[in-house]
Amino acid sequence: MGYKVDNAIIMAAGTASRFAPLSYERPKALIEVKGEILIERQIRQLREAGVEQIIIVVGYMKEQFMYLRDKFGVEIIENNDYLTRNNNSSIYVAKEYIKNTYICSSDNYFSENPFESEVDCAYYAAVYADGETKEWCMTEDEDGFINSVTVGGSNAWFMLGHTFWSEEFSKRFLEILESVYELPETANLLWESIYMAHLDKLKMKIRKYSESVIFEFDTLDELRGFDESYISNTRSAILKSIACELACEESDITEVTACKTLDNSASGMRFKANGKYYEYTYNIKKLKEV
Repeated sequence: MGYKVDNAIIMAAGTASRFAPLSYERPKALIEVKGEILIERQIRQLREAGVEQIIIVVGYMKEQFMYLRDKFGVEIIENNDYLTRNNNSSIYVAKEYIKNTYICSSDNYFSENPFESEVDCAYYAAVYADGETKEWCMTEDEDGFINSVTVGGSNAWFMLGHTFWSEEFSKRFLEILESVYELPETANLLWESIYMAHLDKLKMKIRKYSESVIFEFDTLDELRGFDESYISNTRSAILKSIACELACEESDITEVTACKTLDNSASGMRFKANGKYYEYTYNIKKLKEV
């Protein structure tokens, strides 16, 4: 028996701190990839599949998302705990909407539309890792249900992309979430961690995709590998300013990684340019060689 999809929740509240410095300037969901804004592409794909009700959960730089109401007729709800809790809080604030529901991350790029108007069962999208991976790996029982999840593994299907919750799955998960939500140890948990602890009660299958279908970019260098236009034009005022200061091209700035200052008081990034390594502190716009 299939489930008619009621709606989709797109989680877009987080800061995407690893995606420095682009995420210092705009939410990761609003970057342009191959000519389309990430979250806009996902909204269009959901609508093409017949999913009309789309709820976006926002937090970080929430004002930048508000135009989507007029442009696409989506609903926007706020997660005010996005800085102090992990994504379980986005599920919590959207709980009244969750039935037969797609739960999506706003920063995924799907080369093919993975969404449908009717789904057979609850599932988590997955891509196969040949060799070692640090991703969340899954195994399945003889009936195809996920029976183990480990952080890291090899030659395994790992979680990547969207997930579909049937109404039965949603009801059970939300009951568990309600029961543990106020516990201090829950605050930092991904919703997937809560799911992992209750595999016996929360039945979900693996939906297997080719690695050419689902993409996620954690760093600027990863994005450049997918959209080569970012090599010479990062769309970042910060990197343009740094390139000017160092008298180099944006393409000369590589190995960009987010970091904190030594006293953990400010956000910044480290990078390589012209054979040297530098550190940039965002709030005081300080650049130094390291």
